[in-house]
Amino acid sequence: MSSSNIALLGAIAGFTIYLGLPFGRLRTPSPRLRAALNAVAIGILIFLVWDVLTHAWEPVDEALGKHDWGTVASGGGTLAAGLTIGLAGLVHYDGWIARRRTASARPAGPGAAATAELAPKTRSQAGSLALMIATGIGLHNFAEGLAIGNSAAQGEISLAVLLIVGFGLHNATEGFGIVAPLAAEGERPSWLTLLWLGLIGGGPTFLGTLVGQHLVDDTLSTAFLGLAAGSILYVVIELLAVARRAGLKTLTTWCILLGLVLGFATDAVVTAAGA
Repeated sequence: MSSSNIALLGAIAGFTIYLGLPFGRLRTPSPRLRAALNAVAIGILIFLVWDVLTHAWEPVDEALGKHDWGTVASGGGTLAAGLTIGLAGLVHYDGWIARRRTASARPAGPGAAATAELAPKTRSQAGSLALMIATGIGLHNFAEGLAIGNSAAQGEISLAVLLIVGFGLHNATEGFGIVAPLAAEGERPSWLTLLWLGLIGGGPTFLGTLVGQHLVDDTLSTAFLGLAAGSILYVVIELLAVARRAGLKTLTTWCILLGLVLGFATDAVVTAAGA
């Protein structure tokens, strides 16, 4: 299979994320539906954290078994750095955004209140959360694209194709996870917003496929997986806070379980491929 065909299939795998994004256009969802959407997203993202960390830790675990302490130090350090930047970095970024939002909402002097009303509003909390989810998934998908490209570069075409199918199924559920905070808050994003979120979340699969065909590097893959795990974990924490405010414990529990099952079900093809 030619490099261009592999790249095309990588693009298809990435942009299946658009299959789940239209859920964000639901009009005035009921409180129970909002809570259900939020909880299913939590389940999917919890699975993604496990999936990402499993793949990131695998080379370190193998090195431990071989007593290859150099690889353990470099791989473990890279993973720890990625997790720190992905998780703590988003905490500080969110705090900076909150301070900017507070400052922009506070009148600075006579006539400032009237001016503030004419100024464009800052991005909502749900919109910021959706963007963070898309960014974290995008980092994860870049690493998936690297796996596709690496397999193709090593001549394992059947494995590359099966990875494309499996990752495509994953991305379809990930699109749902991106828009869940918007649906949970009753916000209806524009089609342009959905297009942008899809590019952030799904586009890196295509980019990773292109890079992976020319660059086979375990350290780079581990770094991106660490960043993805940290950022997705931060989002899970935020969504759990939203779920607690909803107060629908039984519904939330079952829908989190549903999200986890969806994550494992769509991972079946990737596992069968030996990834």
